[in-house]
Amino acid sequence: MSDDIEIDTDDLERRMEGAMHALKHEFGTLRTGRASASMVEPIMVDAYGSLVPINQVGTINVPEPRMVTVNVWDKGMINKVEKAIRDSGLGINPQTNGPIIMLPIPELNEERRRELTKVAAQYAEHARVAIRNVRRDGMDQIKKAKANGMSEDDQKFWEGEIEELTKKHIGLVDKALEGKQAEIMHV
Repeated sequence: MSDDIEIDTDDLERRMEGAMHALKHEFGTLRTGRASASMVEPIMVDAYGSLVPINQVGTINVPEPRMVTVNVWDKGMINKVEKAIRDSGLGINPQTNGPIIMLPIPELNEERRRELTKVAAQYAEHARVAIRNVRRDGMDQIKKAKANGMSEDDQKFWEGEIEELTKKHIGLVDKALEGKQAEIMHV
């Protein structure tokens, strides 16, 4: 193998890890019947003339397995936070108790669980596509390097390295999806 032409597999792996990190974040936003602070993090509140994340207008807590609370810092914002939660599509009806907005997490019915597993599968497919795009970029680097004098043996070696990285990360996506779907379907 010639030392002058190498493919940066560390960068490719870092980018594939980024796709995995994004997938885990998206999985965290899916409601599984258990309370999680991450399920309300994407909610944007119309505060002071602009949209801000809910965690910038109050403290999010999970005091019980089926309850999320938002302790709103500015009492004047309570109605706007409630409206943002109602409009978020989470299917949760907020209950106000002073500055604290309680979000009781209802049991998921079978139909909603199936819908959520399909959403999880879509998230996983997006991650697979992102990983394959990184693979394609790596293969393009190999083609450029071959045009600049990379030997056929080196080309085969680097293609094998990139394929191994891709298989590893696609396998991690599949495993994460399997775990998330099992968590969603668990009653």
